[in-house]
Amino acid sequence: MINEAYKAMLGGKSVIRELSEYATARGKEIGYDNVFDYSLGNPSVPAPPDFARTMVDLYTNGDPVAIHGYSPSLGIPSVKEAIADSLNRRFGTAYTGNHIFPTTGAAGALAHAMRAVTKPGDEIITFAPFFPEYMPYVNGTGAHLTVIPADTANFQINFEAFEAALNPNVQAVLINTPNNPSGAVYSAETLTKLAALLTAKQTEYGHDIFLISDEPYREIVFDGNTQPYPANFYANTLTCYSWSKSLSLPGERIGYVAVNPAATDADLLEPIMGQISRGTGHNCPPSSIQLGVAKVLDETSDLSVYETNMNLLYDALTSIGFDVVRPGGTFYIFPKALEEDATAFCLKAKEYDLILVPSESFGVPGYFRMAYCIDTEKVKRSIPALEKFAHEQYGL
Repeated sequence: MINEAYKAMLGGKSVIRELSEYATARGKEIGYDNVFDYSLGNPSVPAPPDFARTMVDLYTNGDPVAIHGYSPSLGIPSVKEAIADSLNRRFGTAYTGNHIFPTTGAAGALAHAMRAVTKPGDEIITFAPFFPEYMPYVNGTGAHLTVIPADTANFQINFEAFEAALNPNVQAVLINTPNNPSGAVYSAETLTKLAALLTAKQTEYGHDIFLISDEPYREIVFDGNTQPYPANFYANTLTCYSWSKSLSLPGERIGYVAVNPAATDADLLEPIMGQISRGTGHNCPPSSIQLGVAKVLDETSDLSVYETNMNLLYDALTSIGFDVVRPGGTFYIFPKALEEDATAFCLKAKEYDLILVPSESFGVPGYFRMAYCIDTEKVKRSIPALEKFAHEQYGL
């Protein structure tokens, strides 16, 4: 008999993926250039040239046995040391290679981090708006995900609701900053307040509460700002990262968990994640991609196009009359829909070949997400369609 739980999941397909598939099909009818597809967060800028040169050199001049051989179960030691050194230079931390666990992207990092610090029946808290896949990620561990309602004024943490929800069954808190879908960047003030509250609750409950920090958009921050490094605020932090966005390598599936050296049992958590891999069949990212990324750790793609696109859309949306919090980073913007039913709003937008994602799956009703990782020229051409849609459907 097939697994009934996974069979049931077939009826709950990702809204984002379904909209992306619709956009592709619509593009075959009218030309994809004429479909303003804001559905999928797939980077639109190429990887840095150094990455391609590194991979060509690896395959041309490297040791084939090392390049194509099995990675050690905890990752390639030289790669782990390089990641630790990079983090220490950038953030003033004290990682060693033994605190770094390479994974298949940020999703693999989250899967290991969650399992390392919870058991079935435990509770993990996250904050709306949140990446919808957190739900199956957490459910797969046997833990329960509690979602704190959004502070829609600025999409920082709703601390009043958070503190009311905290209880002794909470073993981990999951944050995503810069945030998908809102584009919010958690401030140093927010992170300081979060750390103080978690520290107090650890004492009150008599057990650790781990902070799982999901940071794949860390390098995409606007207005000359940077993302404060959450692990510098709270000892029990597991940092989950991916080079999908910073190096535009989503298809390579390469990321890591970094265990704060100051965390409880810091020296045990990395080998524990190796044991988690045995039970999940994870078995590390490919050796060649680990080796290649290690050579370009401090580089990024040209990420400036995302800030250009954000400013174009923010100015256009506010001019039209949308209520929208200006993003501090990522390549997403999260305006309020022009009616309470965000799904109905996005269905009407499809008539104008505007592919927008309704907000219900992000845990916030009445909003929509636009992933503006598309060509700037296409963003500009979409603005008249947005204006026409808002005028004809809502009288703006």
